[in-house]
Amino acid sequence: MTLEPAADTGIPMARALSESPALPVDSVDARRLIRSGAHTGHTAAMAPAFVQGNLCILPSEYATDFAAFCQRNPKPCPLIGTSAAGDPRLPALGEDLDIRTDVPGYHVYRDGRLVDEPTDITAYWRDDLVSFVLGCSFSFEQPLMEDGIRLRHIERGDNVAMYKTNIDTVAAGPFSGKMVVSMRALSPAEAIRAIQVTSRYPNVHGAPIHIGLPEQIGIADVEKPFAGDAPKMAEDEIPVFWACGVTPQVAVEQARPSLCITHKPGSMIITDLKNRELADG
Repeated sequence: MTLEPAADTGIPMARALSESPALPVDSVDARRLIRSGAHTGHTAAMAPAFVQGNLCILPSEYATDFAAFCQRNPKPCPLIGTSAAGDPRLPALGEDLDIRTDVPGYHVYRDGRLVDEPTDITAYWRDDLVSFVLGCSFSFEQPLMEDGIRLRHIERGDNVAMYKTNIDTVAAGPFSGKMVVSMRALSPAEAIRAIQVTSRYPNVHGAPIHIGLPEQIGIADVEKPFAGDAPKMAEDEIPVFWACGVTPQVAVEQARPSLCITHKPGSMIITDLKNRELADG
């Protein structure tokens, strides 16, 4: 399935996206589309009113340390859901949600090394696996667009650009490493407004952690992201960086658990929670 950018029709962008026939606007419909294998790409702008989540699945022996890692690093790892060991369902996030089939693309790690990128992890499922769902910045994109802020990657149908930084996370057990960030190119005025809007959503990364001067956080070239699509910045735009839920994938490479399954960057789990339910104030 191809994600088509919204046409310049004069309709507000958020409305144009939600009315596009190419994009499901309901979370249940989005999961069904993904579960059927009809959509295996990124989920930016899919079911835009609903909370999306990053995923990290680990054997139960690692669960306590990983939960502590999330608690110590709430900006990149805002925890919004945890499963019971061996249970692929998280009914608090979606009545029919099945963590084994409802993500468009997965990363499978063994001993910290990426070994597979399936679209279904049923074959990997075990009775000792615990699923952690973390808030995702895709969930504050609708509020940004409703405030009149243009998001170029949404207009182009691209995945958001993500980068490894030189910012250390706080270690917990074997989990440590550098923070990953996502970037949106905005005008200075938009950047100021974006801080105000996203500050209300701490459970999906909240306010930016850095604006401009990417070299100060270890990013040598914004045109070469670690994951996602390369941005196309206009001369009057500056890079605005948010903490990113891909950070645990870097921590997994350091921790080297026997097995870990995550989402493919940009390919998220779509929940039944509404974005407005996570807003402060």
